[in-house]
Amino acid sequence: MTIRIGNAPCSWGVEFAGDPRNPDWRDVLRDCAAAGYRGIELGPVGYMPEDPQVLAEALDAHGLHLIGGVVFRPFHDPDAWDDVLDAARRTCAALKAHGAEHLVLIDAISPRRAPTAGRAAEAEQMDSAEWAAFRDRIVTIARMGTEDYGLTAAIHAHAAGFMDFEPELERLLDEVDERSLRICFDTGHHAYAGFDPAAFVRRHAARISYMHFKDIDPAVKARAIDNRTGFYDACGQGIFCNLGDGEVDFPAVRQALLDAGFSGWCTVEQDCDPTLDPDPLGDARKNRDYLTSIGFD
Repeated sequence: MTIRIGNAPCSWGVEFAGDPRNPDWRDVLRDCAAAGYRGIELGPVGYMPEDPQVLAEALDAHGLHLIGGVVFRPFHDPDAWDDVLDAARRTCAALKAHGAEHLVLIDAISPRRAPTAGRAAEAEQMDSAEWAAFRDRIVTIARMGTEDYGLTAAIHAHAAGFMDFEPELERLLDEVDERSLRICFDTGHHAYAGFDPAAFVRRHAARISYMHFKDIDPAVKARAIDNRTGFYDACGQGIFCNLGDGEVDFPAVRQALLDAGFSGWCTVEQDCDPTLDPDPLGDARKNRDYLTSIGFD
């Protein structure tokens, strides 16, 4: 088994390209390499330079490989389709230019679902027509990534969107050909939703093409669910803690990956507020050290 460990700009608080609180992209690349990682995600399209030469030179200078990129857009909203399509095309073009493999699709936070993050039994569900259109928009972007750009497209469940809880994810997987859509599995979001990450990996390892490693503080999670705290407010409260400090059983996840013969990238994603995390480089180092301590090279 060959597993490589990467990191992502969200570990430095980068969620949206135009956020004035974002650190400089060059500093993120420097810190990522300094913390011992050899790969990094693109981050929200537009955060890193879209000029391939500029970004390629910076990646090379730090010995970093571009792993993949995320289209975090409201797939649930038909009126946002032009924005979804633009972000997807730009992300795909950037990934192809740098030899990256993974196109990750995430339904963005919906006001209809935000109050029930972590509360599967209470979450509003789409009717059959809305679900079918939602599914088809995801499939359209996935096929564009695979067929037009040669990428591996994967769905990523995310708190407070309409692709959040395990039954929703498994329904989508049942309805979509795995040649078009794989799984980017995020341990932290799966735990936030109230499900067992290691058990999911054991059941669906054959369809997982990419992993996001994230841990979750159970005390902060319980308060956030009880108070119906917004996702970004929960991030600011430290819901995603350093790996090994929360409720995710990473040794069990590792064993499930080993048993399945998983090979590829596992990317640390410690979503945080860019103005409240006092030491993102230190956290990145601690996370890398923790993964080494449990057997990841």
